[in-house]
Amino acid sequence: MGHRSATTLARLTGRTVVRELGGHPPRYELDGGTVAVLKDGGADPGSIPAESAGLRWLAVPGGPPVPEVLGADDTLLVSSHVPAGRPDAAAAEELGRRLAVLHAAGADAFGAPPPGGPAEAWIGHTTMHDRPHPGPWSAWFAADRIEPFLRTARDRGDLGPGDAAVIEEVCARIDTLAGPDEPPARLHGDLWSGNVLWSADGSPHGSAWLIDPAAHGGHRESDLAMLDLFGLPHLDGVLAAYDDAAPLADGWRDRVGLHQLFPLLVHTVLFGGGYGARASTTARALLRL
Repeated sequence: MGHRSATTLARLTGRTVVRELGGHPPRYELDGGTVAVLKDGGADPGSIPAESAGLRWLAVPGGPPVPEVLGADDTLLVSSHVPAGRPDAAAAEELGRRLAVLHAAGADAFGAPPPGGPAEAWIGHTTMHDRPHPGPWSAWFAADRIEPFLRTARDRGDLGPGDAAVIEEVCARIDTLAGPDEPPARLHGDLWSGNVLWSADGSPHGSAWLIDPAAHGGHRESDLAMLDLFGLPHLDGVLAAYDDAAPLADGWRDRVGLHQLFPLLVHTVLFGGGYGARASTTARALLRL
């Protein structure tokens, strides 16, 4: 174990490092037996303050478990390690119920960052603005989520003029597509399947933990739509348990594509490829509803 790593963890956590356990990101055993993970956000300046604030905000009693923040500065985050497990149907249903609790904890406004979180936040390896919006969800979602990434994708040539125009039409009609008004929910914000860890944490069926948030105030259907975007084991069980605990508004299944437009545009900006085509196809389907 390098002296620098031990010194860094001791500085951030106030605890002694017993040994290095390896892995990526690296794991360490601290005094008392706690296993910690060290994450370096140096490649994405400002991402660690956003992530650490998000993890603290998402640690809602009765909500999905999240790693404990053991220490952090502007570039480094030390959090508790989540032991790996396997997807489990009972754990998936529990995730649905716990997500309903998390979302019901609420936020000050749509777009509001976690307390202490920066306005310049991160999703993946790109920035997004977290700033409270006084209007309804639909206006905020169009202005602060869809349109900035749409402009970037169009300007880079990852979206052709026709595809961009279709998504612009969705923004113009978003008030009629958005469904009933709801209060701001407390969102994970980047809830794709890779940010759900199935853990053998000692509970009877294991648990589904949430990691790497892009937390903010938003619409609860956005987290659920993100789970659906790249597939999640036992997703039907998650959604059924959620809907039983906190019934979703009529027509929510028709709105999944609307909520997926933002992550699809993020992926278009980050990776190009077929994500732009998928975003435009999703937009066309919404306009046919």
